[in-house]
Amino acid sequence: MKNVESAKRILVLFLGFVGLGMQTAVYAFFWFKTYYPIVAATRISQDGYVLGGGLKLYFRGHLLILGIYFILLLFFSNTYGGLKIGYLKPMDVFFSQIFALFMVNFISYFQISLLRNWLVTVTPMVMIFLIQLAISFLWAYATNGLYMKIFRPRRLLLVSGIYPVDDITHKFNMRKDKYDIVKSMNISEGIEKIYEECLGNYDGVIIWDVPSQYRNGLVKYCYGRNIRIYVMPKITDVLLKGSTQLHLFDTPVLLLREYAIKVEQRAIKRVIDIVLSLLLIILSSPVMLITAIAIKLYDGGPVLYKQVRCTQNRREFKIMKFRSMRVDAEKDGVARLASKNDSRITPIGKFIRKCRIDELPQLFNILVGDMAFIGPRPERPEIIAQYLEEMPEFAFRMKVKAGLAGYAQVYGKYNTTPYDKLKLDLTYIENYSVWLDIKLMLLTVKILFTPDSTEGVDDNQITAQKNT
Repeated sequence: MKNVESAKRILVLFLGFVGLGMQTAVYAFFWFKTYYPIVAATRISQDGYVLGGGLKLYFRGHLLILGIYFILLLFFSNTYGGLKIGYLKPMDVFFSQIFALFMVNFISYFQISLLRNWLVTVTPMVMIFLIQLAISFLWAYATNGLYMKIFRPRRLLLVSGIYPVDDITHKFNMRKDKYDIVKSMNISEGIEKIYEECLGNYDGVIIWDVPSQYRNGLVKYCYGRNIRIYVMPKITDVLLKGSTQLHLFDTPVLLLREYAIKVEQRAIKRVIDIVLSLLLIILSSPVMLITAIAIKLYDGGPVLYKQVRCTQNRREFKIMKFRSMRVDAEKDGVARLASKNDSRITPIGKFIRKCRIDELPQLFNILVGDMAFIGPRPERPEIIAQYLEEMPEFAFRMKVKAGLAGYAQVYGKYNTTPYDKLKLDLTYIENYSVWLDIKLMLLTVKILFTPDSTEGVDDNQITAQKNT
């Protein structure tokens, strides 16, 4: 088993670097053929003054330029998941590569322009991007096919507790190319019988909502025998994962802070929020103006939709969004989430919700301090009260300021269950860093173009679900 896993890792790393090497080779070809001659040429004004260019590079200089490109490509590909061969579906890998290549080429274009001391022609960079997209598409499917041909899906044993297994089984079955649940057992069958079954012909064991008195022993049993374990964490597990490890003499101690985000981190986070919100308000003002006109012309109703939401410590504020539903969407006064194919959404509303344009007015909420760019999404007081009845732990996510986007939006979906969203939000709170905020901002750009992330909830998901 250990040798197989090492072989998988080596193959993934090798194929990843082959892909990055091919993308860098395309850039290198256009660098030497087109961009370096432009950079090396001297720009002279009509008055005879040198305006820019004239940069002469030798071997190590060219190596530095290409090395920077390769490192940027590695960074963004890793951030967006463009190197997760065998883990993500090939189309998801390709989709991630699109964002990585765009970001790297965008930065490289201005890097070359800086060397030239003037904006260079963009046509070669567009050609680089298009050629790289074709290579990336072929690479994603070829590497996935090779991986799946060499390594069969993992044979898994599912061990469950008192809750139904339909949800977790469905999620694993969505990746039949990677996982194969060949047998399910319930803890009621006896822990000794389950121990014995774990030693069978399986590549791993899934532990799904098993009571703690059995789960702890089962985890240690599998770990001691080098059996791969997939554990669905509970709220306590998420909190402990973000704890600080201390040592009281020779005794390790886990410290859970009352405020996971430190005061200096909160100060840096607020500065970033102010600067970015101001910048994006300026840049997006034409889009907001056109959207406002379109909404007004459609039915003559109000442009903005203001709604009471809760932020840090359950403090209420009015969130602003472009109105995407009919004026009488909640005429009965009952708060409800948007569902699939919701008839209350207007045609313009469908477009701006899909493109996330309806969220742009929240930049003003961020600017005044009601929200942050990254944090748990703010919920309505009525829905919070509903969730708290089912899971009192929902209050934990309100230890920090609400956000425009968050961990649950990046790694979950709009229709992810409230309990799973809570675990994702707590993962963010307990593992906070400025770098995590920056990473989530980059990933949010990708999520904007992911249809599943805007999908409405099913009827059976509107009521909060709790699995403890």
